[in-house]
Amino acid sequence: MKELPAFQAYRVLEPGPIVMVSTNDNGKPNVMTMGFHMMIQHDPPLIGCVIGPWDHSYQALRKTAACVIAVPGLDLAETVVDVGNCSGDRVNKFQRYGLKTRPAKDVSAPLLSDCLANIECRVVDTRLCDPYNLFILEATRIWINENRKERRMMHHRGDGTFTVDGGTLDLKDRMVKWRHLP
Repeated sequence: MKELPAFQAYRVLEPGPIVMVSTNDNGKPNVMTMGFHMMIQHDPPLIGCVIGPWDHSYQALRKTAACVIAVPGLDLAETVVDVGNCSGDRVNKFQRYGLKTRPAKDVSAPLLSDCLANIECRVVDTRLCDPYNLFILEATRIWINENRKERRMMHHRGDGTFTVDGGTLDLKDRMVKWRHLP
């Protein structure tokens, strides 16, 4: 077996897809790429995400306590990386990368029309922001884009490479302990 440095644990454990997070600060929307997030609980649906003060979106999220988490398909891979390589304090990323938006219902941050899914979120806990840059968000609405042909998602491996979704393995009949979940 080959040993990796402990700080690279995320390269082994990162389960979720790479996402894009939109915010809106005083009428100025922004979007960033994010790989550090996790589901925390089912009901209410809580999501943890790491957004640090080095990200332009950090102050908007602290101020407005609202965002949209958008899940892009594989066809947006280059855009996702490009969005993550620049800062919204210098660039209008929506304009530069041709990102189409729609208004959300519960938050001022825009939905990203070309993504597979959009989750409107409210910040419900910031106690872990100062020590860990960890926001606890509650999902308030989920929008699924059923017209998308490309349905595969990307999973960041932490070194500039991504794992891409392939097929689906259906083991619902064996999941007896969790059948009560919708």
